[in-house]
Amino acid sequence: MLQHILALALKELLALLRDKRSRFVLIGPPIAQLLVFGFAATFDLQNASIAIYDQDKGAAARELIARFEGSRNFEVVARIDHDAQVAPLIDDRQALLVLRIGPRFSQEILSGGSGPVQVILDGRNSNTAMLALNYTRGIVTDFNDAWAARHGRSGPPAHLEIRPWYNANLESRWFVVPGIVGLLTLVVTLIVTALSVAREREAGTFDQLLVTPLRPVEILIGKSIPGLLIGLLQGSLIVAIAVHGFGIPLRGSVGALYLGMALFLLSAVGVGLMISSLAVTQQQGLLGAFLFMVPAIILSGFATPIANMPEAVQWLTYINPLRYFLIVLRGVFLQGDSYALLMDQYWPMALIGLVSLILAGWLFRHRMY
Repeated sequence: MLQHILALALKELLALLRDKRSRFVLIGPPIAQLLVFGFAATFDLQNASIAIYDQDKGAAARELIARFEGSRNFEVVARIDHDAQVAPLIDDRQALLVLRIGPRFSQEILSGGSGPVQVILDGRNSNTAMLALNYTRGIVTDFNDAWAARHGRSGPPAHLEIRPWYNANLESRWFVVPGIVGLLTLVVTLIVTALSVAREREAGTFDQLLVTPLRPVEILIGKSIPGLLIGLLQGSLIVAIAVHGFGIPLRGSVGALYLGMALFLLSAVGVGLMISSLAVTQQQGLLGAFLFMVPAIILSGFATPIANMPEAVQWLTYINPLRYFLIVLRGVFLQGDSYALLMDQYWPMALIGLVSLILAGWLFRHRMY
């Protein structure tokens, strides 16, 4: 029996690798998506356009402006000298933010008072505006602390020092790239398995497969092996690029990562075989794969926290294997999690994989003809 299963698995691998287009789909797009997402998908705000309206021209004002000019988050695109110039800059999106320093700014803070500073923001994109406001607040706070220390004045009565624990530099790429490992592994594995049985039906070789000595369960096992191998190799390649190409730290156990990857691939293969057992053509299989992938990615916590979703939707995420794998990925990469800490993520993926494979076997037997 094992020899027959391995022969079927080899046949499936050869069918995938023989076609130039299939080879390209397996290798090209995932790597391209990793590079695009790794460099472009970021929650950071860098080089945001800012205009300076300095009515003071004093030393303190120049020092504050220099902090904005030296920040990687802002890029000074204009210096204005009249109130009428503010609105056109914001309206035409030439500047995201206008920093207006009052005419008595330096005089006020030298005398021990508070200098007037106004920040005018483009609020059409609320998320971008909040990021810019937070960066501005941080620069002004640092300026206040440095000014008070240099002039022998007491700072604020309470000073908050923030030290991020797992991502000290607050690089959003450290959060995004490990998630992309799960996304691309799901895409490749699901497409490979979702097309396997449908390909036989469409090519007219399904009947030939049924007259072989293999039982239906053995056929499904043989068709699942290529998806597992390709997913494992694809995931390993993406992990290597994430670590050596993007500099993402891998702090946890590699064994814990690969155990999670194996269980996730098992569940993804089960779902893919369910879709393939239902599909008559490869087009239907591909459509079914995308119908599963889109909600799976949205409900995985990749971009938006699951805790922010409605309670009914949160319950729905428990049947999504990608939810658990993302926790494993980010836990191993950033937090250094071990097997024991990830056990609550392992067993749901194993359960989803077992149930989906059983359902795939049942669907395959009942849709043979």
